[in-house]
Formats: sequence, structure tokens, C-alpha cells
Amino acid sequence: QLQASGGGLVQPGGSLRLSCAASGFTLDRYAIGWFRQAPGKEREGVSCMTSSGIVLYYARFVKGRFTISTDNAKNTVYLQMNSLKPEDAAVYYCAAEYGTSCLESGMDYWGKGTQVTVSS
Repeated sequence: QLQASGGGLVQPGGSLRLSCAASGFTLDRYAIGWFRQAPGKEREGVSCMTSSGIVLYYARFVKGRFTISTDNAKNTVYLQMNSLKPEDAAVYYCAAEYGTSCLESGMDYWGKGTQVTVSS
């Protein structure tokens, strides 16, 4: 299973680091994606990378502000979020795919989301 954590309330311009810890399996050979869903909106992809450290994509709305990374020793993937904007507020989910499509429909495991609120 996957466990996402690190969400919270932050002011605009602030930072948060989300973690996605895998248990029961290793992330080796998996692609790990971050997705988010804001109220009233569809879930959308944020970023995705392979366990070997290859970043497969960043959504255009987070490029230059968010960084995805992995710590294989900890079986954990991170999403460093800087310069947060109110429109970044959403429930953030991590997911793992035994492959590299990074498509929402291709994900094999999903973690429960973690709420990110950006407000002054």
C-alpha cells in the first residue's frame, strides 16, 4: 500500500513537502505519480517519475515550482512544492504503476490523499 502524508495549511508563496511511502512492495520498477483533485474538479496529474530517478513529466502548471524525487532506501517518493498558490489547493494522491505510462488509468496502487490548503 501507499501512504501519502505532509499536507497541511500554508500561506501563498509557502512550501510543503509531501511524502509517499510504500509498504508491502518495493518501488523498484514502478513509476510513481502524484495527482491532485480540487473540489468540483477532475483529478489531474501533477508529476511522475520512475524509481530509478527519471522524471517523466511535470504538469505545466507546476513546472519550476514542484520537484519530485525518490529515496529508494526509504521506499518513499517526495513532492517538494514551493511557491504555492491558492489554486494548488487540493487533495494530493500518490500512485504507483508497474510500468511507465504515468496515466491515471494505468496506476496499480493508490494512496489515500493528503489535503493541501493554500490560504492567507
